[in-house]
Amino acid sequence: MDAVPAQLSMRDLEVAGANGPLSARLYSGAYSGAPGGKRDTLIVFFPGGGFVSGGLEDADEFLRGLVGCDRGYLVLASNYTLATTSPFPAAVEDAHAVLLWAKKNKAKLGWNGKRLLVAGIEAGANLAAVSSLMSRDRGGPVLSGQILIMPMLDPGLSSCSMRELPTCTDKAKAAEVCAAGYRGYLPNAADRTHPYASPLQSSRLKNLPPALILSGEDDPLRDEAEQYGVKLISCGIKTTVRRLPAAPLADVEARNECACKVFALSEIAGFIAGLDGAETLPA
Repeated sequence: MDAVPAQLSMRDLEVAGANGPLSARLYSGAYSGAPGGKRDTLIVFFPGGGFVSGGLEDADEFLRGLVGCDRGYLVLASNYTLATTSPFPAAVEDAHAVLLWAKKNKAKLGWNGKRLLVAGIEAGANLAAVSSLMSRDRGGPVLSGQILIMPMLDPGLSSCSMRELPTCTDKAKAAEVCAAGYRGYLPNAADRTHPYASPLQSSRLKNLPPALILSGEDDPLRDEAEQYGVKLISCGIKTTVRRLPAAPLADVEARNECACKVFALSEIAGFIAGLDGAETLPA
């Protein structure tokens, strides 16, 4: 890990997943609003990697930016069981377990328990969406919002952007990576229609927390992200959908880099600020 600027605090820790302990990292920035006090907002974040690779370091630059600029919230980034170790539903069970752990251990995190959000990029955004479903279905923890950045939501790979963008040579690998990830994560074909694997196919999307969904102009995942936003809106969920401008990727798997370099950080800050008028959770 690189040297950490004085205004940024990072602490590695271990959280309890459904399948055993998981490595995690707590990020916090300078905050003039409550010096030395506990923060109101905690974002639990899951990194990408197509369910079969990736980890905390992949999202490090993005998360450093996310807690910067005196925004006043904490981010708990957590690993989860990769499909190479155990396929679905291991990762989603981990995701829900991490949310429960965070709520139980708020004092250790420096969080007062008022506002809990879940977020992720790519496969991690799938887990964020699904853990929102699970938290609703299992009676908690109550979430104030979900932030889905370039999410993988459709194991069927059936969207127009997934079918059309791969005809461009420089996008073909991105679609192939998604397909390979799903093959590893969902080796049982019957699981591909399970709402906890494919939230886009779920018929039960009511009573979920407000959502911010960020798609990418040149991303094969673009259309499924936007279709999910339409479905949430139709179910009465307060949802903001934004399409990020095209941004060149040095690596087709580098959605963290893409999200950090365009408008994702300001969109997320605006979304969270918009929750300030909402009722907060009991501490």
